[in-house]
Amino acid sequence: MAAVLAVATVATTALSLWLGVQVYEQRADEQRRQDILAAARRSALNFTSLDYRHYARDSANVLKGATGDFKKQFAAQTAELTKLVAANKSVSEGQVLEAGIARSDERSARVLVVADSKVTNSAAPEGQARTYRLQLDLVLEGGRWLTSNVEFVG
Repeated sequence: MAAVLAVATVATTALSLWLGVQVYEQRADEQRRQDILAAARRSALNFTSLDYRHYARDSANVLKGATGDFKKQFAAQTAELTKLVAANKSVSEGQVLEAGIARSDERSARVLVVADSKVTNSAAPEGQARTYRLQLDLVLEGGRWLTSNVEFVG
């Protein structure tokens, strides 16, 4: 009887430990998903919300959430874009409608984002509505999810 009780205790302990590890991993996966989606939403919002009156700040926000080739390309175009948005008095007010993870692992993710933007400028002072379908590639660097590539899709 004592042997059966000892075996049952060991089995119950092992099962409890295994279930505890499973719950921990599920919570870690869900937290990673939430972090990825939050970073992608923030990046898409920054990318679609630019104001000629605050373009230095707005472009800096895009660059803060960027890395790799995307960061290099955006930084290289900032001077030209600054002139362009100022000359046209462009204001773009973005809004993220939906975001979903297409794929992810511990260090990288691809997120699909649908965003709307109202764009006003000297040619369209009443504003024009635009809808963007974006594919954002993100990588984990220094504990932060950063956008490494942005593509317009669909």
